[in-house]
This record gives sequence, C-alpha cells and structure tokens, in this order.
Amino acid sequence: MALSTNEIVNKLWNLCNVLRDDGITYHQYLNELTFILFLKMADETGKDKDLPEGYRWEDLRSKEGIELLDFYKIMLVKLGSEGAGKTKEIYNNAQTNIQQPVNLRKIITHIDELDWYDAREEGLGEMYEGLLEKNASEKKSGAGQYFTPRPLINVMVRLMDPKPNERLNDPACGTYGFMIAAYHYIKAQTNDFYDLTEKENERLHNEGFHGAELVSDTHRLALMNAFLHGMAGNIFLGDSLSATAEQFTNYDVVLANPPFGTKKGGERPTRTDLLFKSSNKQLNFLQVIYRSLHTRGGARAAVVLPDNVLFEDGDGQRVRQDIMEKCDLHTILRLPTGIFYAQGVKTNVLFFSRGTKDKQNTQSVWFYDMRSDMPNFGKRTAFTESYFADFEKAYMAEDRTKISDPRWRAYSREEIAAKNDSLDLGLLTESNSGKEEELGEPKELIQEAADELQAIQKELNKMMELLG
Repeated sequence: MALSTNEIVNKLWNLCNVLRDDGITYHQYLNELTFILFLKMADETGKDKDLPEGYRWEDLRSKEGIELLDFYKIMLVKLGSEGAGKTKEIYNNAQTNIQQPVNLRKIITHIDELDWYDAREEGLGEMYEGLLEKNASEKKSGAGQYFTPRPLINVMVRLMDPKPNERLNDPACGTYGFMIAAYHYIKAQTNDFYDLTEKENERLHNEGFHGAELVSDTHRLALMNAFLHGMAGNIFLGDSLSATAEQFTNYDVVLANPPFGTKKGGERPTRTDLLFKSSNKQLNFLQVIYRSLHTRGGARAAVVLPDNVLFEDGDGQRVRQDIMEKCDLHTILRLPTGIFYAQGVKTNVLFFSRGTKDKQNTQSVWFYDMRSDMPNFGKRTAFTESYFADFEKAYMAEDRTKISDPRWRAYSREEIAAKNDSLDLGLLTESNSGKEEELGEPKELIQEAADELQAIQKELNKMMELLG
C-alpha cells in the first residue's frame, strides 16, 4: 500500500534522529537528505542522465561500511564538478557532516524502502515542501524565524493573479515558496497547463519563474524544491542588494518576504541604482522590488514587510515618498502577530502596481486591520486561509467604498503627507501600533512552556525506568 505524502514526510523527518549522534543539526540534516533524495528521485523519474556515470543511486546503494562513506564524500565532489544541468548547481560545494558509515547506511536503506512508484512529480514536490515546513516549525533548527506561512503565500499569489505569459520573481526567495505557489496557481487556471500551446508551456516552465537567494545551503534547497516540481529554477545565488543583481529587472509580478534587520556594521548595499542606500535591509529590498517592475502598465507586487518600514524616519520616509510617486500603493494589510514561527514578529503586506510614469501614482491607500481582536495563533489555533475571507472580499471589490467593514478604511495621499508620510495607520486598536515591542501572546507562551516541560518530564520518567 502506497504511503501518503504526510506519512513519507514524517518517516523522512524522523530519520533525523539517526544523525543526532553525529552532532548534525536539523538544517544540516535537510541538506544531507537533499543530497541523497536527489539521487533517489533522479533514479525513480529516469532523470539520472545528468549524473556522471558511476556516481548514481545504485552505485551509492551498493557500497558498505567505510567504503560507503568514503565513496559518498567523493561522489558529492564529482556531482558538483561534473554533473550536468541542475545537478551541478545542487551539489555545488556540497560536503557531508556524517561521520559514521552506519548512519549513512540507515538513511539510504530507509529511503530505498519507501514506495515511490505511485508518487508523481507534483507529489514529490509536496513531500519536499512538507520537509521544509517541518524544518521551519522545529524551534531548534532556527529556520522558521521568518518562514512565510503557506496560507499567507496562497492569498498573496491569488490576489496578484499571475498569468502564464508573465515573468515572476522573488529577490529573497528562501526555499522558493512563493514561486512554487504561483506555479500551482497558474497550473490550476490553465487546466493543468493543457490550455497552453507547447511554446507557451515551455516558456512558462523555463522562463516564467525567477528568484535570488544569498545563503548557499538555502539556495540548494530552493533548487531541489523547483526540481521536484518540474520547474527550471532560475535561482541566482547571491545578494539582491549587490551590483551583480542589477540585471534582474523587467518583471510583471514580484512576490516576496525579504529578510528583516540591518546589515552588519551598518554596511550599505553596493547596488548603484538605489536612490536611498540604507543599512536597513527591508528598505533596500523594497526599492529593489518596485524598481524591478516594468513601466508598460500592469506590473505589480505583494511584499511582506515589518512595521518599522511604515513609520521609520529619514530613509524610511524618503522611500515611502518614492514608492508613492512611482507606484500606486493601493493596499496595506496589517497582519496579526503569532503567524510566523518567531513570536511577536509584526508584519504587513504592501500591495502596489508600478506606474507608467514616475509621478503621483498613489492617490489613496486602503488599510485592512487583521491585527486587532484576533485569536492567539499557534499550536492551539491554526492560522488558515479562512481568516483572509473578509479582506479578500474588500480587496477585490469593484467599488471599495461600498464595503462595510470597520477594519477597512482609506487614507488620502494628502492625509498621509500631513502625518509626515507615516503609513503606520489603519489599526482599530492603537495600542497595537508597530512602534511597541511585543514579546508574544502570554497565553500562547505559557502553553508552549507547559508542553515543553511535559516532554522533559516524560524523558526523565523513561530514564528513571531504565535506571531501575
């Protein structure tokens, strides 16, 4: 009987326990799993022609003991230097943290024993995304600090409504979540791509989706994610704030959740095309994003940004003025706290479209408050797409003024200018302002602490039983 995607995800994730004795972190484990899974998937899908002969799944599977580990180390180097296509990118600078051959053998055996024959490419992609989400939700991995929840990704994609002939980009793509969600959206809109001509289909898969990722290991995970979804994965390994990234322009749609914080030592971006070079990463990314949209009309973006972008003085004010000149910043969604794996992160989604000219594009900004009077999201209350229903209705309304919802209101450009161009507006409860520091919801934190204590107590009980 074939396993479900969730069952495969759980089995693969539980293999992490095998590697704990080798001192391997969750994130390192996901990389190790990616190296081995890629070989297995290439074997299962008949795509192992891009792998050098003698360095494929069956070659690895046939080895034992110290010979296995030594071969695996050589294999990673060979795949990164002699592999073709995406193989070379995925194994670029790959190295293993596994020290015990028996642990490597356990992983290979467990993966080999799973029933992959009924898994389609779409299923493989879903399986891998499940592993990425597991990694993000595991506190010890540290990967989930700004992991974008899938319900939020899906809503942003749906409202951007990408088309099969458009070019999409995420300049801080992480594991490629936005682009893969957009891929699924277009697939659903085109009857599994059957409504497209062969040329349109080829263009969509090879040229439709782009991204950039600074961290090498995360870039590897993004490439693997794209590979398992049947996408080309045009993912630049590098910094979108560097001069080498200035070439990435002329996009129809940008979807992103760029990194928060400041560059080390107040370092400024090296791009030459930014008007306001700030040490604040998100202000720089916002400029990169609206400047990367074409000016032919119809180019648009949805971007997750922290509260300080809405009220910061100096460069913050100048960037807000600039985007309201060059773009129609038509909507700001004030997101609830607790939806990211890091407690207390306060965020918003800015929705805007690039003007055909660079002056007076924003006449008014509509705000929707999803922050006031919301549940405490976490383990006990899941954050789902259903919470966006009223916002989506307001966003999509032909006449937004006819929407009767206390969370929904507009500020004219003149009103915003009178507030020193602050966009920290639209909240029903002013005490929820982004300028305040929030440590998280007390009830949620107490419950999480209780859960952890209970788990520790169980482990102690087991140890006491063993001792006698």
